[in-house]
Amino acid sequence: MMNLIIVKIGGNAIHSLTPDFFEQLKNWRQAGKKVLLIHGGGPQISQLAEKLSIPTVKKDGIRVTDEATLSLTKMVLLGNAQPELLTRLNQAGLAAVGLNAADEHLLSGNFINEAEYGNVGNISAVNEIALSKLLNDQIGVLAPLALTSEDHWLNVNADTAAADIARLLKASQLYLLTDVPGVLSEGEVVSQLIPQDVQTLINKKIITAGMQPKLLAACAAIHAGVHSVRITDKLTHHGTILQEVVSEP
Repeated sequence: MMNLIIVKIGGNAIHSLTPDFFEQLKNWRQAGKKVLLIHGGGPQISQLAEKLSIPTVKKDGIRVTDEATLSLTKMVLLGNAQPELLTRLNQAGLAAVGLNAADEHLLSGNFINEAEYGNVGNISAVNEIALSKLLNDQIGVLAPLALTSEDHWLNVNADTAAADIARLLKASQLYLLTDVPGVLSEGEVVSQLIPQDVQTLINKKIITAGMQPKLLAACAAIHAGVHSVRITDKLTHHGTILQEVVSEP
């Protein structure tokens, strides 16, 4: 879907979306672009887990997801974060539909390492025909959950999910919205990167642990044919653009 733009929004960011975010979505829709929003909900999941005395365990930055945590994750993503984002879109006059893996089996996935992380996976396939139809007339709001071939639910990191979906659908652009203005080096935003630079910056410890999964996911998307990945705090900010080849200024 070369006219598809995918935007990943973190759980915290849903509360702080500004008018220019919705204006940009309107501009894309008016230009005939299909828009898919992938939303997280990590902070809300952790807060609810604490209230319910369900321990939060993370290994290698991955939330270990037992059955109780999986139920909690589905509850937060589908019952809290997604309706909140849909409400914001509707208030801005944008037609939008909430989606999850069980809608026409939109997202298929595999366990990453069940013994180590529990019900955590990555996305292996997207029902492109069904999704494309859904995105003709409205913005899609999709939770980062997948279903195995046995219909077992999997929790998927939202950055990884967005990059996997962009890669599988060959989206034209992927935006990873974060709470910093881009990839920072000595306090300054790195305006452009190519995938070959990323491992170097990780080795030099310029890229922090929190940014590493975003960039590695972004590199995989670029290698699979996504034209550009932008890491930024606002759709209207330049941020850091990751491309196969750095364009001339």
